Amino acid sequence: MDVTPEKSVCAAIHYRRSVRVFTKESLDDEKVKECIHLASLAPTSSNMQLWEFYHITSTEVLGQLSGACFNQSAAKTAQQMVVVVARKDLWKKRVRSNIAFLKSQYGDKLHSEYSKREKFALNYYQKIVPTLYFDFIGILGALKYISFQAIGIFKPIYREARRSDMRIVAQKSAALAAQNFMISMAAINYDSCPMEGFDSLRVKKILNLPNSSEINMIIACGIRDETGVYGERFRVPLEEVYFKL
Repeated sequence: MDVTPEKSVCAAIHYRRSVRVFTKESLDDEKVKECIHLASLAPTSSNMQLWEFYHITSTEVLGQLSGACFNQSAAKTAQQMVVVVARKDLWKKRVRSNIAFLKSQYGDKLHSEYSKREKFALNYYQKIVPTLYFDFIGILGALKYISFQAIGIFKPIYREARRSDMRIVAQKSAALAAQNFMISMAAINYDSCPMEGFDSLRVKKILNLPNSSEINMIIACGIRDETGVYGERFRVPLEEVYFKL
């Protein structure tokens, strides 16, 4: 089977379906890994990249994950799986990585020699991002939320400052990466099925993940069986969801 990336983005989007039954045909690990790399190029809030990708090829681990996914058909027949994990808890590490990257781009010089734009970028990661992400059992988040709402009476301000808000931000970025992955797979005629039906505690135990991590979705991967797509694609009319102003 020719799996050369030859589909256009539009063609890959149209080709992608949630496949519930896969054949026993194996996948090329390196090709799937490259699709995960493409997933990591997805847009992400503040370039924080609060995600991890677990590429499951082991038959034993696939069996364990299938059980944690209630043995649904997509999980039972998957040749591989990719588990997308949101890691809001890694925000301090990602801040340091962004600061180190910026300084590597700006060159070895004193802080006073940075341009206004360079100082703004560093200040964003040194002060603004920590202000948004740092919290203590939800108390600081609540205080920030109240303060930002008050300031918002007088001028536009970012209002989603609670711990639950930042959790949503991390999940949105992880979902964008997951979509990148599935479209990349479709481009090479590989199929997938994003699954939200799973026991998250068991999945964390199988993958040895910390409690602070969150499973965004588990993506079953393989080649679609002729019975794998359960029906024609249904979408509500565009007119119900499209608004031009």
